[in-house]
Amino acid sequence: MDIRSEFGKRVRELRSRSGISQALLADLAGLDRTYISGVERGERNISIVNIEKVAAALNVSIEYLFSSERFSTNLAYLKKDFEVPFLERFSYQIDSSKKILSFQVNGLLTGENVDYMSKTLSGIASNFSKGELSIFVDHRGMKTPDGEPVVYSPEVAEKAILFQQNVLSVSKQVVVLCNSEFMAQQLNYVTTFSGLREKANHLYGRDKDMVGKAYDLLDINGNDLIKRM
Repeated sequence: MDIRSEFGKRVRELRSRSGISQALLADLAGLDRTYISGVERGERNISIVNIEKVAAALNVSIEYLFSSERFSTNLAYLKKDFEVPFLERFSYQIDSSKKILSFQVNGLLTGENVDYMSKTLSGIASNFSKGELSIFVDHRGMKTPDGEPVVYSPEVAEKAILFQQNVLSVSKQVVVLCNSEFMAQQLNYVTTFSGLREKANHLYGRDKDMVGKAYDLLDINGNDLIKRM
């Protein structure tokens, strides 16, 4: 395949997994929509400067744009992706003795979903002292009904930054199990904006290794909510 076509498909994959339209990607990258359309069709010989802009708009590194991790080009965040009610896909628990707040999300999130989680979990976190609480997040199940991983939409990412800022002061560390390297890349950017980056560990790899490393970081032998698949 022509390198321009291959790169264009790659951009379309990552845009689609984020639920972003061509117009929104163009706006985030500071480029024209017709230019983004041409890039995705493999008609543009995109410059390194514009590659950097597209990577930043997608919250990934330039290197990741050329990685071997590939996805469907089907657009996510469609109405059919939210048929199962959110409260059936969201679970949390608090281990008071270990001071660990764990939560798990399956399927996709809306901004309203994040608002609900923020209100619920921030209320729990407020009962702990500064730097006392570890937060354990399981995003392995954030997938569309066809089993394809997704990352945060721009709306969800914006809400997530506010949530992270709410729990920043009480957080000792945050450990997140990711559904893809794409998600790990995106969360690196999100936590940089929220100020949580130095406390955050975004893990992706073989399930056994990823969960084992999370348990080691949290100094636990297991978790009633978040387990190896």
